Amino acid sequence: MRAVIYCRVSTKDQVQNLSLPTQERACKDYCLRTGYDVDRTFVEEGESAKTADRTELKKLLTYCRENKGRVHAVVVYAVNRFARERYSHVILRSQLASLGITLRSVTEPIDDSSTGKLIEGMVSAVAQFDNDVRSERTVVGMKARLERGGWTFKPPLGYIKSTNAGGEKTIIPDPSRAPLVKKAFVLYATGLYSKQQVRAIVTRLGLSTKRGKPLNPQTFSQILRNPIYTGVLYVPAWGVRQRSNAATLVSRETFDKVQALLDGKRPTVTPRQRNNPDFPLRHFVRCGRCDRPLTGSWSKGRNHRYPYYRCQNPSCKAVHERREKVERLFVDFLHLLRPKPEYLALFGEIVIDVWKDKQAQAATLHEAAQRRLASLRERKQRLIEAFVYERTIDKQTYQEQLDKLSEEIALAEIEECDARIQQMDIQAAVSFGEFVLLNAPRLWADSSLDQKQRLQQALFPDGVQFEEGFYRTAQTSMIFYELEPEKAKKEGLVALTGIEPVF
Repeated sequence: MRAVIYCRVSTKDQVQNLSLPTQERACKDYCLRTGYDVDRTFVEEGESAKTADRTELKKLLTYCRENKGRVHAVVVYAVNRFARERYSHVILRSQLASLGITLRSVTEPIDDSSTGKLIEGMVSAVAQFDNDVRSERTVVGMKARLERGGWTFKPPLGYIKSTNAGGEKTIIPDPSRAPLVKKAFVLYATGLYSKQQVRAIVTRLGLSTKRGKPLNPQTFSQILRNPIYTGVLYVPAWGVRQRSNAATLVSRETFDKVQALLDGKRPTVTPRQRNNPDFPLRHFVRCGRCDRPLTGSWSKGRNHRYPYYRCQNPSCKAVHERREKVERLFVDFLHLLRPKPEYLALFGEIVIDVWKDKQAQAATLHEAAQRRLASLRERKQRLIEAFVYERTIDKQTYQEQLDKLSEEIALAEIEECDARIQQMDIQAAVSFGEFVLLNAPRLWADSSLDQKQRLQQALFPDGVQFEEGFYRTAQTSMIFYELEPEKAKKEGLVALTGIEPVF
């Protein structure tokens, strides 16, 4: 049994760390344990799994097609290293299956088992018929109940069993867990927290499984994916999608935002934590004399420890101030930010115009992808007709061309899906931007460390300098008036010669 390995990181920065070697080593260990001989390894450096336009992925599919019958499995470190979009994953795995190749994940228990194979040939025709009838009756009953809005399975986390006024079984919000499930959705929908951070927060607040154990990552991901919390019963295996008669915990808008984040269709703004939580201005503010970034640390007094910002240049040390003073003066400095009325008036119009232009470009790409997909499908149909009806090509040529076209169609379907126009409330985004511009001091003072860092970088992309109790910046965004501290204003008022006061 032979296997090919596929490793991928999504950003160029990740290429520099140990992610790729770790993935490749784990995949090789997995092949060794399960008896696969590694035929070839494909390494994708800094390519997104959101689209099938990946160089090494295309090479892998071509290699599998050209070596049909020789390669038996594709081994990945995790499914999301292969395809992050569920739609893309299904198409790519289907393409591999058509070549007789299965997908194996090092970190996830996926396989190709089938219930039908387990029971095949083990019971007689009569017993099998009896079992099938009873199974069908059960499924029909459960479907009927689902179509009436009732829940027929184990209550999802956040709900408990109950009965309605008519005596029918239903589910109602769990008084202890429902508020925490709702909080998890709301926190993650902001895009300010990772799944791990949200899970840690709600766990600290008391969210646990029905057995009182902490939620594992897989269970928490399933919660964020489950539309039952919006009042929608969705059972894809039965083709059932129905409004539930149970109370909703999450709004549809919040749920859709969460799905967009999980699918990678909406960017998350969780930054890498670079600074000490006690010193949000550390490494952002620079010394006004030597231009070196300030550091922050605690100094031990006689009875207490005191926080200080310092210049870290040993030959300078122009800044050595208490944290409270440095941060208070920074808030005062933010009060000097005054949006120019002419820019603020045009801000919304510019953003909306840019968005419309992007939408037009997306529409063009989508139409082109649809045309390419239609052309490929037409070619496939002509190929089938040439082999089945016209008999103008032999079976080997037909199979080779069919495999190649199927591969191209799979990639084109993913590209067409990725090119679909994404919708957003652009007016809400504009309103939020205007709010930030007008309320920077209060927002910074009330924000968490991560939010402070984002706001600082947005307002002062080149940072700020601090010396002798005053801030200054070499560059201010064009939307603001130039910042000028009070000291500079006063220094501009110089008394005329000859009228100096006499002491």
